[in-house]
Amino acid sequence: MKYSTALALAFSILVGLPTASVAGSEDIVVEDAWSRASIGINRPGAAYMTLRNTGTDPVILVGLETPLAMMPDIHETKTDANGVSSMAPAGEITIPPGESVSLEPGGMHAMLMRLQTKMVEGETFPLTLTFADGGTLAVDVPILGIAARGPEG
Repeated sequence: MKYSTALALAFSILVGLPTASVAGSEDIVVEDAWSRASIGINRPGAAYMTLRNTGTDPVILVGLETPLAMMPDIHETKTDANGVSSMAPAGEITIPPGESVSLEPGGMHAMLMRLQTKMVEGETFPLTLTFADGGTLAVDVPILGIAARGPEG
């Protein structure tokens, strides 16, 4: 009997404690998704877009999936004081409430490593964004010309 009373007390204390909430992926709007055509499959591709958080809590992007590439990941390009650029995985991306995060050339972007097929201008490919709340968001990414600089062309 003592055990069940202690368990009930512990549960009531835990339920009453404030917890950090993770905002839902349903608060994310994807705008202006695009990518460039590839010459073949030997070099990585990339995808770009703006992720806008319409909610009141931060949303955390934790991963990507696409049948187009075996190793999709968010990478970030940085340039040091000497003008030397390097690229590395960006890790989780937090999108603050009411703000946007841009995945764009020369900054953060969806890196599509180990392409399974050539990226052909005029086609699209599915990209699934995975969030910390366990939610996902599917995006059809249009493939533009190999020299495209944005969704306007």
